[in-house]
Amino acid sequence: MPETKPTVVVLTALALEYAAVRAHLTDRDERVHRDGTRVEVGRLDGTPWQVALAELGEGVVNAASMTTQLVTWLRPQAILFVGIAGSLKDDIGIGDVVVGTKVYGIHGGKWTPQGFLARPEAWHASNALIQAARSAARDMPDVRTHFKPIASGDVVLADAEAEIARHLREHYNDTAAIEMEGSGAAHAAHVNGRLDALVIRGISDHADAAKTRTDTAGSQQRAARQAAEVARAVLRKHHPRTTPDAERQSRPGPSGDHITFQGGTYYGPVIGKITG
Repeated sequence: MPETKPTVVVLTALALEYAAVRAHLTDRDERVHRDGTRVEVGRLDGTPWQVALAELGEGVVNAASMTTQLVTWLRPQAILFVGIAGSLKDDIGIGDVVVGTKVYGIHGGKWTPQGFLARPEAWHASNALIQAARSAARDMPDVRTHFKPIASGDVVLADAEAEIARHLREHYNDTAAIEMEGSGAAHAAHVNGRLDALVIRGISDHADAAKTRTDTAGSQQRAARQAAEVARAVLRKHHPRTTPDAERQSRPGPSGDHITFQGGTYYGPVIGKITG
């Protein structure tokens, strides 16, 4: 049987984010889970990785559930969430890229007579991927890359003076960008054990009243392209694990085509394939 390459799953929420990553993949092949979830699997030149690209749609809960399904199905060694975000800092501009050193879930807390008491949750990025990203950024002088925390929650922020904006400044003051899916993906990676995870976000707006104007001027496409470029550079630096556990992890799971083990091969439910 042919050798199975180590897999990295790249997650996106929007079609434009998907398109930006897809432009870097060759020999793409569409695969369909028995429950209907689709990914495109392709090669990323200059890397040993098999890349499975997914478009999940928006939202934290959706990202968590879909990421869990993809991890069970594809057994990747790493997950990247690649897309766009709004800047929360004056010195982080449109077209810059924020690599999340950690991701905050921003909606946890308790309402009391004294006001809202935040109960932050945070998921730290994989050290291996952060180190790969720092190394890659040194060779990308045309991309301003920032290594900062990212806020994640089911909210689109288009008013710098909104209550949620004040909440972020007060309780998550080190946060550089806000988006909608990273905490869901990060939590799913955390509960699935030894799985490297990283959130990479291109800045498309300043999370203020000018958001609609900047979006219509093409800022989202630019930000998505920048994030995809950084993701590609990270994967060229990051090397697969070669331990026996990693070899087992990179093989398809029970929802895939087969698992090879000592003494034989188990054939699970059939996954449809469409050549792309």
